[in-house]
Amino acid sequence: SRAGAVLSGLAGAKIWLGWQKEIELLADIAYFTLTTLSGYQTLGEEYVNVIQVDPSKRKVPSLRRRAVLVALHTVLPYLLDKGLSLLEQELEAASSGLQVLHSLNLSGLQNRALLRSWLQKRARRLTEGQRSFIAQAVHIVKQSIPLLRRLHLAVFYMKGIFYHFSKRTTGITYLRSVGFTEDDQSIRSSYRLLGIVSFLHLGLTLGIYAYNFRHRQRARKEWRLHRNLSHQMYKVWIFFYVQGM
Repeated sequence: SRAGAVLSGLAGAKIWLGWQKEIELLADIAYFTLTTLSGYQTLGEEYVNVIQVDPSKRKVPSLRRRAVLVALHTVLPYLLDKGLSLLEQELEAASSGLQVLHSLNLSGLQNRALLRSWLQKRARRLTEGQRSFIAQAVHIVKQSIPLLRRLHLAVFYMKGIFYHFSKRTTGITYLRSVGFTEDDQSIRSSYRLLGIVSFLHLGLTLGIYAYNFRHRQRARKEWRLHRNLSHQMYKVWIFFYVQGM
């Protein structure tokens, strides 16, 4: 946020809004490079007296494991979000026969232009049915990512380990530099209760999604039936009109 405020003050709000995610990504990479990747504690880890350890829980993670952790935690979510959004735009543009316009301010980076051009060529080669299927799959993936994060967070509340996907993937956990106290046990009980509430809320959200999906499917079927019926009625009207002439 501080990096964004500085850039907004120097370059203007327009450039900041256009490059917000990239600036946040660079800020996160710089922060974790100076802390986790360099073998130091983050501010939060230092505040609660914890250190990162590898799956053996006997030594700190290796440099390669820490590098994978930082990449999964910062770069992968950015690439996934950008890739899915760009693919969705190109599929919509190919279906409508339009070409996605590029912003003129600093958006002509060669790698981004090459990726967009590659996606445009692939999207135009697909049939309408294939584009519709892939677009629906992309929409489902984008909707599923927040739900998976909430599910992972609920599991963390119940188990107390692996707050992020990146830590679960690399097997990096925390080890307290001081022993457990009675307050820690009460905190764990509170987190388990929070985990139960999170699971219930997630189940309710999935139920709402399922209901809305069924409602949209039924509305789509009714619309198709109404369209076919209207088309048939139009044919009948034309037939009697011609016969009357």
